[in-house]
Amino acid sequence: MMFSRASLKNRALLLLWLLEVLLVMAAVMGAAWLRFMNDPEGHQIFSENLTVRALLVAAFVTTAMAALGLYQVHVRLNRFEFALRLLVSFAIGGIGLMVLYYLIPNAYIGRGVIVIAMILGLVGMAALRFCVMHVFRGDLFKRRILVLGAGHNADLINTRMRRGSDRRAFTLIGFVPIEGQDAFVPDSMRVKAPDGLADLVHRLQISEVVVAPDERRGGLPMEEMLTCVQRGVAMTDLSTFFEREAGLVTTNLCDPSWLVFSGGFDHSTSRCMNKRLFDVLAASALLLIAWPFMALVALLVRLESSGPILYQQTRIGEGGRPFELIKFRSMRVDAEGDGVARWAQRGDDRTTRVGKFIRLTRLDELPQLFNILRGEMSIVGPRPERPQFVDMLSREIRYYAVRHCVKPGLTGWAQLRYPYGASVRDAEEKLKFDLFYVKNHGLVFDLIILLQTVEVVLFQRGSR
Repeated sequence: MMFSRASLKNRALLLLWLLEVLLVMAAVMGAAWLRFMNDPEGHQIFSENLTVRALLVAAFVTTAMAALGLYQVHVRLNRFEFALRLLVSFAIGGIGLMVLYYLIPNAYIGRGVIVIAMILGLVGMAALRFCVMHVFRGDLFKRRILVLGAGHNADLINTRMRRGSDRRAFTLIGFVPIEGQDAFVPDSMRVKAPDGLADLVHRLQISEVVVAPDERRGGLPMEEMLTCVQRGVAMTDLSTFFEREAGLVTTNLCDPSWLVFSGGFDHSTSRCMNKRLFDVLAASALLLIAWPFMALVALLVRLESSGPILYQQTRIGEGGRPFELIKFRSMRVDAEGDGVARWAQRGDDRTTRVGKFIRLTRLDELPQLFNILRGEMSIVGPRPERPQFVDMLSREIRYYAVRHCVKPGLTGWAQLRYPYGASVRDAEEKLKFDLFYVKNHGLVFDLIILLQTVEVVLFQRGSR
């Protein structure tokens, strides 16, 4: 009996889930054995109904993993992101179990056993995933992608996603030219569909078609596409594909209706509350850690030159409202004596000696923690710009004002994915990542960005 590639992927994911359920159950039983190693009688009593209680632990942990996207083939994660999601999954699973044990005391397996089980399960899960990814290094867990279109828009997949790391989650089978539209994709990558798109998709075992025409009106084979959808083949427009695979919003491709109907932009009460709580807790913790460094920076700034230690500058925040951003002064007092706003440049001669160091290490940004506590900024969000630049960029860049629908941040997705910007073109590229953040922000995403920022600071990427 022949199975489609999509069916094989589903069966492989089901098998992976079953293996991980058994692994967590084995971790609970192993933890019980370790806990009662010197007490055989206690172990025998404890082991009554242990299988059911171990299954509950496995159910809570794997459900949390599923909620965080660890059983979805389209979620692209590097090792750091996977490790973080796995840790958060076990933490959420543990919290859920605590609630369960409070409601149903008979399900309780003991504090010592649950801690040991979580450690064993976490290590075992990481090892299992590592083995699975190396054993199935090929295409089994990748989606087979066919692009409908071979023009300028379709060719963006080649130009923007050339590296293998950009294509970890999918295999690009080829491009199907659309009749009446010019083709710019190399001939070697074009695929002909003499018997129609549906037949080609079935024959090549395609799991997803990316729709990327240069002109939509009257050029798409809607009947063939409908047949593909009825057979379980996903149809994805190019903007959504880039958002999912590259972590950005392609401003030159998407139209307002896509932004309106594509989902995201979560401003629910629960999201606002958990984001504010995250901001207050994270800013307070960072202040407790950073205050000695802040005191030292203040002293060095004072010793090097006369003038204020702190520098306040008007920036544009949520809803387009201005606020006063606080930084340690890193430039000469007369840096903008003529009143003209300028972006900082590499090797900027307006920067003081202490200023060069604190800008390179991002220490000059630490006073913004007070902006966060005051509610003017968030830990994670688009970086706030000056009013003069906002006015200019809003005129020249499409959708630029959309980034102001959330609070600006101390760090952000654009800061991780794009170096320091000092031009209109840089601002346009960074906006693609900012729009992705404002559409997809969430507590786990904020935590990932905050932790990855440590790498940026340690390796001094993007500072000037």
